[in-house]
Amino acid sequence: MRLGDLGEDQLLGQLLFNLPLARTVAAGPGDDCAIVETPDHRELLVLKTDCVVEGVHFLRGTSALDVGWKAMMRPLSDFAATSAVPQFALITLMAPKQTEVAWVKELYRGLRRAATRFKVSIVGGETSRTPGPIAISTSVVGWVERDRWASRRGGKVGDDLFVTGRLGGALKRKHLRFTPRIAESRWLTKNFSIHAMMDLSDGLGTDLPRLARASKVGFEMEMKNLPLARGTTADDAISEGEDYELLFAISPRDRNRLERQWGKKFPNLPLTRIGSLSQLPTKDRQLLPRGYVHFQQPS
Repeated sequence: MRLGDLGEDQLLGQLLFNLPLARTVAAGPGDDCAIVETPDHRELLVLKTDCVVEGVHFLRGTSALDVGWKAMMRPLSDFAATSAVPQFALITLMAPKQTEVAWVKELYRGLRRAATRFKVSIVGGETSRTPGPIAISTSVVGWVERDRWASRRGGKVGDDLFVTGRLGGALKRKHLRFTPRIAESRWLTKNFSIHAMMDLSDGLGTDLPRLARASKVGFEMEMKNLPLARGTTADDAISEGEDYELLFAISPRDRNRLERQWGKKFPNLPLTRIGSLSQLPTKDRQLLPRGYVHFQQPS
C-alpha cells in the first residue's frame, strides 16, 4: 500500500492512533493547533507547524516575497481557527545548493513582512541542503485564554454553520497574498460562544466533513447560499481550497445578534450562513465534491 492509496486523513489516523499524550495536553493531533497547559494555568500554550513546498504550494518562478508571506501566514491561519495569539516563529529552509542567495533573501523579506503584520518574532530555525524541491517549514508558538480557545470538536446538533469571506478562485487570486482571520476570530470568541471552528485550507468539501467528524455530528449544507468569489462556481468553492477563511458553528439563538454585530464590526467582509449541523445520519452523509487531499492530488 502506498500513500496515494490512503490520503492524508487515513494516513494520520494510522500514524497518530494511540499516541501517548500527557494530561497537560488540551488538544493534540487532529485539530488545527496543539494546545497544552502552562505551569501557571492562566493561559494555554498554542503550537503549530506548517510547510510550503515548491510544486505543491507554489510554482517555480513565483515571487520569493510571496512565497515567504504564504509560508508564515499558513500556520497563522490555523491560529485564527483556534482564536489564538501568535508570538514566536521558527523557520526551516530546505533548498538545493544552486538556489540563488538573492531568492532566499527575498523569501525572508516576505517572512519578516508577514510576521510583522501580526507582531510575531522570528527567533530561529534551521537550514538544510536538499536535491529539491525547495521547502519551507514554519513553526509558531503563542497563547490563548483558557475560556476562548476554539477547536473542531465542539459542534452541536442544530448549530448554524457560517463562513467568512468568499470562496473559490483562490488559486488564481489570493492564495499567495491572503491575510489570516485572526482579528475576526478573536472578536468572535470575545463576544460569542463558538462551538467549533477551523480554517478552510483544503476546500469546504474536505474541511466541513472534518469538522463534522471531529464533532461527531452530521451536516446539511445549503448550496444556494455559498458566498462565491467572482467568476467561480459552487463546485469551485467546495473543491479548490486555499481560501483560508473561517468555518464555524454557533447556536442558532445567536444568529441574529451575530449577523447584526458582524456587519457593524467588519462591514467589508461577508459573513454567510451556509447550513447547519445535524444528527449523525444512519445512511451516507451529504456528498460533496471533494476538496484537496494530500498524497491523492495529481502532481
